[in-house]
Amino acid sequence: MNQSSGQAHAHSQPQPESSSQQSRPRPEPGQGAPAPRTQSRAENAASGVERTASRAGGAAAPAESAPSRTAPAPAPKAEPEPQPSVGSIAAHRPNAVGAQSTRVLDPELDTDADAYEEGHGPDQGGELPEGRFLDRERSWLAFNERVLELAEDPNTPLLERANFLAIFASNLDEFFMVRVAGLKRRIATGVATRSASGLQPREVLDLIWTRSRELMARHAACFQQDVAPELVDQGIHLIRWPDLTEKEQSRLFTLFKQQIFPVLTPLAVDPAHPFPYISGLSLNLAVVVRNPVSGHDHFARVKVPPLLTRFLEASPQRYVPLEDVIAAHLEELFPGMEVLAHHMFRVTRNEDLEVEEDDAENLLQALEKELLRRRFGPPVRLEVEESIDPYVLDLLVRELKISDAEVYPLPGPLDLTGLFGIASLDQPELKYPKFVAGTHRDLAEVESASAPDIFAALRERDVLLHHPYDSFSTSVQAFLEQAAGDPDVLAIKQTLYRTSGKSPIVDALIDAAEAGKQVLVLVEIKARFDEQANIKWARKLEEAGCHVVYGLVGLKTHCKLSLVVRQEGDTLVRYSHVGTGNYHPKTARLYEDLGLLTSDPQVGADLSDLFNRLSGYSRRETYRRLLVAPRSLRDGLVTRIHKEITHHRAGRPASVRIKVNSMVDEAVIDALYRAAQAGVPVDVWVRGICALRPGVEGLSENIRVRSVLGRFLEHSRVFAFGNGGEPEVWLGSADMMHRNLDRRIEALVRVADPAHRAALNRLLETGMADSTASWHLGPDGEWTRHAMDANGQPLHNVQEMLIDARRRRRGTAT
Repeated sequence: MNQSSGQAHAHSQPQPESSSQQSRPRPEPGQGAPAPRTQSRAENAASGVERTASRAGGAAAPAESAPSRTAPAPAPKAEPEPQPSVGSIAAHRPNAVGAQSTRVLDPELDTDADAYEEGHGPDQGGELPEGRFLDRERSWLAFNERVLELAEDPNTPLLERANFLAIFASNLDEFFMVRVAGLKRRIATGVATRSASGLQPREVLDLIWTRSRELMARHAACFQQDVAPELVDQGIHLIRWPDLTEKEQSRLFTLFKQQIFPVLTPLAVDPAHPFPYISGLSLNLAVVVRNPVSGHDHFARVKVPPLLTRFLEASPQRYVPLEDVIAAHLEELFPGMEVLAHHMFRVTRNEDLEVEEDDAENLLQALEKELLRRRFGPPVRLEVEESIDPYVLDLLVRELKISDAEVYPLPGPLDLTGLFGIASLDQPELKYPKFVAGTHRDLAEVESASAPDIFAALRERDVLLHHPYDSFSTSVQAFLEQAAGDPDVLAIKQTLYRTSGKSPIVDALIDAAEAGKQVLVLVEIKARFDEQANIKWARKLEEAGCHVVYGLVGLKTHCKLSLVVRQEGDTLVRYSHVGTGNYHPKTARLYEDLGLLTSDPQVGADLSDLFNRLSGYSRRETYRRLLVAPRSLRDGLVTRIHKEITHHRAGRPASVRIKVNSMVDEAVIDALYRAAQAGVPVDVWVRGICALRPGVEGLSENIRVRSVLGRFLEHSRVFAFGNGGEPEVWLGSADMMHRNLDRRIEALVRVADPAHRAALNRLLETGMADSTASWHLGPDGEWTRHAMDANGQPLHNVQEMLIDARRRRRGTAT
């Protein structure tokens, strides 16, 4: 996900990672399309579940405190317990066919085939009902709908509403480029199989077309009817060319001649000029001109330059779309011709990469070639202004070889990702209150006159970081910068998945290498939409003398790890960082993430072993304080979930609390269902996709699923277990998706400090509490927003609570 779309904030993310909708006949503008027949089939795929589904969303008590969701269990039963298999995921996927090996998108969009594998595996305590999985595409669209609800909320600051509108549009672009494109490709090649929800591929595609059409209509209406008028009330005018004054038009004509006209290229379409290539996500004008001599009409295309500012300032606080300025001066592009009409359109293409790593002698070179081919992927969506002439529309549909179901007529302006520019206006009174993260208190305690001494702090205790509430620059960044300049540091080993344009992390690694330290950097050059940037970083690091590797063939390296080896007297001490977020200073101010800084010898030894596996030929699969995908992570979590059943039946405290971006993996979901059936309370805090059905009688009454979206993108992953009264907590990079557990190197670290475990459990309790504003997932797959209490008062905002706590701690509450 690019930076802005990753925000949900979304948002996309940061993904995020991740990771983010439509059907014919065309609805009237502003109207939603009728509910698709496939949607009803999705919700009734298994009558065994649907007949018992409770629309109350579950009978579990609110998570106000640990005891309320970790109630004493009944006395242990005498009968032997079933022994669940935690081996192949096939054991947890009923009625399935082999999943295809496909590519992925961070944070939530990937091209998992999402198919079952045949067979039920060993006995696991009885059959679970059919229809227990929600459709993942529908769930993703529901996630983006939650982003849209933030834009529609009048209580959201006005420029933040504009930002959420842009995030929604950017998310949806990536969804079509990857998920829809991948689904269409699998259908076309005959490898698509029914999804885990029971829907056939074509049914999923119809569901996407219908639902996304409805959401896009809501999105346009929110801008036209709510946000744009309220911007006017605040003195910010987004206007069209006819609404400009004569003076403003004259000023923009000068701008057009000097800075816009020279970069425009009109392309004619006739027997001598074939229909031009239309690049993905570009804005274009379809122009109809008439030759006054012959009387013949001709079609031409003008591309709106993507590198120019989208909304031009005609006069202070009055902005007009760039395409309007171009359209008003088409006579300058077609002198001697009569301009009859012009219409805006935009094409979304398949931009999913496929690199056959096993056959590639040089992965970097193979990826560079594939990046060039990405530009020419087939179209998967055509957005047009709703006033478009039918003749022009038919021409576009025919030449682009796109179906009517993939055409989206919308009110102009198209492509509201341009609102990112408006949202960045310097009007703080229309945004969330400013928050500047401070140095973590455990680092500030040993702060010198210049900067925190990270190594001195870590010799005293582990440090649990919570970004963006704790500063990234004075913690993780300072950790690496201090290591680079410390003469006693002998080696630094680092993973890089995504980082910023001018990266202080990369600069520190280069400084370390130039100082003679051994520096190993694992650059994941397959990080979606950051491939080109990561190739550039890889070459820059190699030129500086760093050892650069690209990971393991067939696996993306998504774990967030840093290891520093330091000479202290006669011994070598290893300092480690294991996190949930990328080493990206910019997104660290927008993404909510966790990280553990430690000098614990076991974690250091684990990271040494894992880096050796990534850079060499090690086959180590077991670790001391890590769970590592693809070998041990899923099995480790499923084993711990089943262990909670044992604790519950023995009358010991038992609970499962999970915070992730996505919950899709059937093996993990089935383990949660079995725990819930046994009486174990299960809480799932998910930002994006969730295929688990909570609140189903006889299956998941003891499961609650909540989602929090806001100014920061919730990106951390935490797994907490009651463990019979001795809580066990893990944090790390892995979401509960096939790609993370089967096709990525992911790492979770066990949190050892009791105070840190308690803090993470309090965070999970707060996020799941009924007094906290969130969305609640029902058994029918519908999300319901809970923002007000019974008295109409706003519920607590968990992100604002954490901001206030940090301000109080620093004595700077405002």
